[in-house]
Amino acid sequence: MFGRGRGLRLDTDRLILRPPQHGDFRAWCDLRGHSRAFLQPWEPTWAPDHFSRKSFTNRVYWSQRSIQSGTAVPLFLIRRADDELLGAITLDSIRRGPAQAGTTGYWIGAPFARQGYMREAVRGLVHYAFTTLDLSRIEAGCLPENTPSRSLLENCGYKYEGVAQSYLQIDGRWRNHVLYANLRHDRRGRTDVG
Repeated sequence: MFGRGRGLRLDTDRLILRPPQHGDFRAWCDLRGHSRAFLQPWEPTWAPDHFSRKSFTNRVYWSQRSIQSGTAVPLFLIRRADDELLGAITLDSIRRGPAQAGTTGYWIGAPFARQGYMREAVRGLVHYAFTTLDLSRIEAGCLPENTPSRSLLENCGYKYEGVAQSYLQIDGRWRNHVLYANLRHDRRGRTDVG
């Protein structure tokens, strides 16, 4: 079910989660382009070369290096039924030693939102992080008004921990984020969301 390194692949009920490949370029450009209005309010400003072949090639090479070095696990969501690219999820900033932690980030194309695909992907990645990578804590953040993302995190076992002021530049300006964490051995019970 789970692998490490070059052959990394995670299988869920409806999805194959695997690193990006050079052959994904056109599907990635099409999905990101068609989903621009849906994605841009929640993401850092796209670089001028966002849709260039060179930029995508760099993304593929970064993914390969990150997996090999153990610093990140960037994966594309591929629908098992028809090999359609639906979005991406990354376990990034993997820290070893006393922390044993990482940070999740994700996006899904507009046509595939709110169909349970990302919930399936997050749960698969969390399982992989806790069982195969032996992490203890997985963090995530999102804009306070991003209700779908907050619900997703809460439905996947993440618990609200607070607010980070001016956490990331989103759509060209510094924005506060609500912070969540999923713990392998969580004894906190339910937390109240602020």
